[in-house]
Amino acid sequence: MPRVLIADDDHLMRAGLIELLTADPGIEITGQAATGREAVERAGRLTPDIVLMDVRMPDLDGIAATRQLSRTAPDVKILILTTFEQDDYIFGALRAGASGFLLKRARPEELIAAVHTVAAGDSLLSPSVTRRVIDRLAQQPVPDLAGQSRLSTLTVRERETLELIAKGLSNREIAATLVVEESTTRTHVKRILMKLGLRDRVQAVIFAYENGINHPRP
Repeated sequence: MPRVLIADDDHLMRAGLIELLTADPGIEITGQAATGREAVERAGRLTPDIVLMDVRMPDLDGIAATRQLSRTAPDVKILILTTFEQDDYIFGALRAGASGFLLKRARPEELIAAVHTVAAGDSLLSPSVTRRVIDRLAQQPVPDLAGQSRLSTLTVRERETLELIAKGLSNREIAATLVVEESTTRTHVKRILMKLGLRDRVQAVIFAYENGINHPRP
C-alpha cells in the first residue's frame, strides 16, 4: 500500500486531495505539508513512499524541495501535481529527480492511477507533458561524445529499447515493435536503468535525448 505525503500550500487543495486519495483503500495518507521545507522535513521523518508535490509553495518551492529530497531521501518518489504547464517547471522538476508530472486538471481516477504507477516504480507524465518533453529535447543539437561511454555498455537490443523509450512508448508498445514478450522488454528496461545509473524512465528519456540517441548516427 503506497504511503503518500501531500505537499501543497492551498489548505482546500490538500483537504480535497486527502478526501480523494483516502477513498482508495489501497492508498494511505501519512502526512501533509504547506511549504517545500516542511515537505522535506516531514518526508525525512515520516518516510512516505510518495510525495505529491506542488510547485509554487512558500519558503522552498516544489522543484527545490524535489532536488533536496532526491539527495537526502532517494527512496522517496516525487509526483509533481501542479496547475502550471510551463517548460521551466516541467524540466526543472524532472531534472531535480521527480518520477512524474501531472496537471491538477487531471481526472480523479487519473491521479489515483498515477499514485499507484509511481509507487510501483514506473514514471508518469501526462500526455501533453510527454509530448512537450520529447519535442523540446529533440531540438537539442547533437552532443559530443561525453556520454557515449555509458551508452556503449548497452547491447544492440537495449539501445533499440532505449530509442523507443525516448519516443514515449510503453513496455507493451515496445514489445510489439520489437516482436518480443512484454516481460522481455521489462527486463531490458531494468538493465538499461541499471547500466546507465538512472532512476526511472523519465530520466532515461532525458538521458537519451541529451546524448543524441535520437539523432542519426555518424
